[in-house]
Amino acid sequence: MAKSGNFHTSSFIAYFVGAICAALLGIEIWNAWKAREIQLQETHAAVSNVSFALAQHANETFKEADIVLAGMTERISHDGTGPASLARIHNLLVDHVRELRSLNGLFIYDENGKWLVTSQETLLTQYNNADREYFQYHRDHPDLMPHIGPPVISRSTGKWIFTISRRISKPDGSFGGVALATINSDYFQEFYQRFEIGSEGALSMSLMNGITLYRRPLREDSIGLDLSNQPIYRDLVLQAKDGVALITSPIDGVTRYISFKRVEDYPLFVAAALSKDEALAAWAGNTLVRSIFVLTGLILVSFFGHRLHISAKSRELAETRLRQAKRKLASLNRSLAQMALHDGLTSLANRRYFDQTLEAEMSRAYRTAGNLSLLMIDVDFFKLYNDRYGHQQGDDCLKKIADAIETCVRRPGDLAARYGGEEFAVILPGCTREGAQQIATLICETVRSLHLPHEGNASGIATVSVGVATADHPPAENCSAQLLSAADAALYTAKSSGRDRAIWFAPDLTTQDLAL
Repeated sequence: MAKSGNFHTSSFIAYFVGAICAALLGIEIWNAWKAREIQLQETHAAVSNVSFALAQHANETFKEADIVLAGMTERISHDGTGPASLARIHNLLVDHVRELRSLNGLFIYDENGKWLVTSQETLLTQYNNADREYFQYHRDHPDLMPHIGPPVISRSTGKWIFTISRRISKPDGSFGGVALATINSDYFQEFYQRFEIGSEGALSMSLMNGITLYRRPLREDSIGLDLSNQPIYRDLVLQAKDGVALITSPIDGVTRYISFKRVEDYPLFVAAALSKDEALAAWAGNTLVRSIFVLTGLILVSFFGHRLHISAKSRELAETRLRQAKRKLASLNRSLAQMALHDGLTSLANRRYFDQTLEAEMSRAYRTAGNLSLLMIDVDFFKLYNDRYGHQQGDDCLKKIADAIETCVRRPGDLAARYGGEEFAVILPGCTREGAQQIATLICETVRSLHLPHEGNASGIATVSVGVATADHPPAENCSAQLLSAADAALYTAKSSGRDRAIWFAPDLTTQDLAL
């Protein structure tokens, strides 16, 4: 029999140690997975914010140039192209380029592509732009809308430039030339360099036909690259105005989270991309460190478990080891309960969970223009209770009162919490003043019905005082402190006016006894 008994004890210890190892490993895997999900969500938000900023910047940049072009075409149509008119226009163009950092140059061409007037100090007459895409576009299209063409190398500066142009029509509607504004690629480079995207991140701006205008990092073939057959263009940009997707780049083969967004007023789209590997690098490092600690813990647990298994031949030693293992399990359970944000004594939500929930529900009430009620509950003369019955009985009293409070809070969205010491709190989302008053009254009655002896209380039993406050259509998102202060003030009034009652703190800062 002794041998059989020792065998069963040894087997139990082996299973128990294995369960602890599995629990520790499962918890670590769960934490690592959740941390990874949070990191990817943050990456998703970050890349979306960057694409929004890029789209807004592109829209504003081309809008500035387009406004100038509209004025130029209007002046040409009104004043003509005589020498005096061109001289005035030249001064105006020079001023525009000087005032707007985004502009590289302004040009007006006649119907043959000849340079009539530019923003340059000296007009260069040796160039003709009749071969440019934008010139041919306006020559063949009678509409007067702005046109953004593919990137070109400037004939005057030799640098990559982006163009936006408008058609100039003669009085009879025939083609009269082109008004052109150019933007130096360096202007976008300066803006794009402000974003922290890691060594493998990427930013880009492209035409809606798939031609790339600019990309960071800037590679030799980036400007002018045709993306019309790539997934980001074919499967994303053509299907929606904006979005986020995980795509492997056709340029460098890096897998990135890409956020794309169409520019509001012009046929452009922008894309911001962050490397998936870089986004998860910090998570991977932290997970590795945590895994080393967990592995060390598992090794230690396994080692001591093995020793326990060997020493289980002695029943007394086996029982000692078993008690130690139970204490470790209790410690692990306490840690899990703490992780779940619940109070260890009453099993209600703890203060941290309460603070988080109150802020979240106040934000929700602000957004939806709804109601949010708060109850602050205090056990009457609890110090006298502890002094008379001892702390053990005091804890039992708190547990029973906590259970009573929880039975009165029935809706799924309501939250009962231990606020601290003998003080409790109840959050009632979407609850009106009248509903909160009813629940507060019910809590007082339920606690009273427990008939917990309390010689330090005039009624001879344990009772509670309740302060009630309601935020009706809160005027701001961060009104939780004011609501808490109002409930505290109502609780103070309930205690100072006799206890064993619920008091509501009215909006005009008066109090009303709820006539229990």
